[in-house]
Amino acid sequence: MEDNQQIPVPEKVVEQRIVGLRFQPIGKIYHFDATRFSAIQPGDYVVVETSRGAQLGQIVHFVKNPDRNISAGLKSILRIATPKDLLIRQQWEKREIEALAICRAKVSELRLENVKIVSAEFSLDGSRLIFVYSSEDGEKTDLKSLKRAMQRTFQQAHVDMHLVGPRDVAKAMGGMGACGLECRCCSTFLTEFSPISIKMAKEQGISLTPTEITGMCGRLRCCLVYEYELYVEARKVLPKRGKLVMTPRGNGKVLEVVPLKGAVLVELEQGGQHEFLLQELQPLEELEALQKKADTSCENCPDNTRLLMNIGKKKPHGRFR
Repeated sequence: MEDNQQIPVPEKVVEQRIVGLRFQPIGKIYHFDATRFSAIQPGDYVVVETSRGAQLGQIVHFVKNPDRNISAGLKSILRIATPKDLLIRQQWEKREIEALAICRAKVSELRLENVKIVSAEFSLDGSRLIFVYSSEDGEKTDLKSLKRAMQRTFQQAHVDMHLVGPRDVAKAMGGMGACGLECRCCSTFLTEFSPISIKMAKEQGISLTPTEITGMCGRLRCCLVYEYELYVEARKVLPKRGKLVMTPRGNGKVLEVVPLKGAVLVELEQGGQHEFLLQELQPLEELEALQKKADTSCENCPDNTRLLMNIGKKKPHGRFR
């Protein structure tokens, strides 16, 4: 080997940094590649490119050990936001209020009775203006005339219309919840909406009266999912309603299941009802099946084995009686 031959130095591997950021205070979290910016921290504002143009977002957290499904194809952060960017964002927010009022007035003028304009959103550079709306039937409405009118009014921006559902409307509008809370869950801490079904209410023993399970949005309440998994897991180990069980007070039948307490309400054979914890119960039907199986096995035993088992069942004599 020649003396002047250089040994190749391995390149330093740069660890990919993935961040989660949101564009609204209680909005959905989106992931971006922040590998080029080592100094950013949660709470910092950055500028990113989205399908709605350049947007100002706030970093919420770093993604630890990201898998390929998250890191593949992510857009990179354009730059760290400057004080000027924050002032520009505030100016656009004032313009959004004006744009919202103008659009709502035009909706009334065009007599689009089933359309509700929820909000107006400018991109950071003002090149795009999106009007968020909802309709009574939840279907897209022909808003070509409205879009043309808004495009003539806001010529510097590309105007678009975006349809959202009733849950998104309730989140954007805010206000008191159906349960009496001063601020709705969706406007306080819910960043995404989970699928809700009537089965969740049944599993928790909640009344199916519409006023009891419907939120201000007219859909099933989001809170039905909060304790659903706890009820499902608890019911897996508790005896079902109608099952026969053995209790410290005698045999009985299960009337009600109380999942969160890990207990059941039992109607005793000698009369009366009493609540028992899971560890105080034994399934009567299973015990009878095991006894029957044991008796069947005993009949097939040799005579001397059966004799020994019968001797073992006899009561003791003398002082051990």
